[in-house]
Amino acid sequence: MLAVLPSASAQAYTPPRTPDGQPDLQGIWQVRNSPDKDLEKAKGLIVEPKNGKIPYQPAALAQKKQNEKNSATADPLNKCYMPGVPRLNLLNYPFQIFQTADQVAIAHEYIHNWRNIYLKRNKHLEQIDFWQGDSIGHWEGDTLVVDVADFNDQTWFDKAGDFHSDALHVTERYTRTGPDTLRYEATIEDPKTFTMPWKISAELRRNTQPNARLLEYECHYLADVAATKKEGK
Repeated sequence: MLAVLPSASAQAYTPPRTPDGQPDLQGIWQVRNSPDKDLEKAKGLIVEPKNGKIPYQPAALAQKKQNEKNSATADPLNKCYMPGVPRLNLLNYPFQIFQTADQVAIAHEYIHNWRNIYLKRNKHLEQIDFWQGDSIGHWEGDTLVVDVADFNDQTWFDKAGDFHSDALHVTERYTRTGPDTLRYEATIEDPKTFTMPWKISAELRRNTQPNARLLEYECHYLADVAATKKEGK
């Protein structure tokens, strides 16, 4: 069995540090070639299993196909709902990372989503669920590892109807691989929906423009947009 090792460039790069000594992930980041349309069709995104297919249980696969058939109206994003994890990081919109000794905060341009990753907690909240999950992080060398749990079952992974249940558990890994590149990985587990865990990996690029900032975002419920067009407004 072959071990999968980090690339030479990732091993060689030493990221800058924050004043408290953490690897500095701060900046405005955005995924390259947004895979949000269909995770399975995004080249090289799903790295486990090796066939690049999401390992659905039979009943869940039937539900996924039904979701895809009705995605124009059923996709939660078309209703201005929160995207969930990991979809938030795979949209064609930038996000900004902020760090303190106790937390990593991520502000997303898309409908002004905000995540807090708690570095000094070791236990998830009980009897409560979230659109974005509850995020607890720690450092493994230069990699931020985030354990995300306590999800509701209302979000999708993409526009193709890929979905999950309330048993979703996501393990994220954020690793600086260069001055302006960040490797984002997410291992996805859900025993109610999938036959095994699966993993995605994507490269994020940092916006280096001197005046870079997140812009204002206004979300319109798709049904309202369609009605406006029908009325000729």
